[in-house]
Amino acid sequence: MKKIKNPWREKGGYDCFGCSPDNPIGLHMEFFEDGDDIVCFWCPQQHYQGWINTMHGGIISTLIDEIAGWTVMRKLQATGVTGKLEVTFKKPVMTTEPQITLRAHIIKQVRNIAVIAVTLEDGQGVICDEGTAIYFMQPEERAREMGFMGCDVEAETFFSM
Repeated sequence: MKKIKNPWREKGGYDCFGCSPDNPIGLHMEFFEDGDDIVCFWCPQQHYQGWINTMHGGIISTLIDEIAGWTVMRKLQATGVTGKLEVTFKKPVMTTEPQITLRAHIIKQVRNIAVIAVTLEDGQGVICDEGTAIYFMQPEERAREMGFMGCDVEAETFFSM
């Protein structure tokens, strides 16, 4: 499993709620490549709750949306926007969990549209939420205008699952 380099890290004005390491109220998500999957290990915090010790559904949806976008960036080397996001909340995610795992992969791609499947597991490996994102990819020229020059992994392998 290899860590994915953040292609926006040095871009001026980059302050994404999902993945910017510098956003003081952000989620600070980091991503890894594991075969066909993109993976994120994330630590819930109490200030992301919707009810006592229960993660807010909007935060869960944001986590799912963000990993879907990173899956497109890494696997298809493209940028774009979410056209549709469906989330199935199967089991509460507790903010007391030390770590949760999100895992995403491309289901299909037709021209500039990609469909991404995402699961969110609690610390015991139980799937709590599932998501499907339909992503509209931008033309390569537009991605370059935004400063996207590709999405690479670091050379070092961190760990395997």
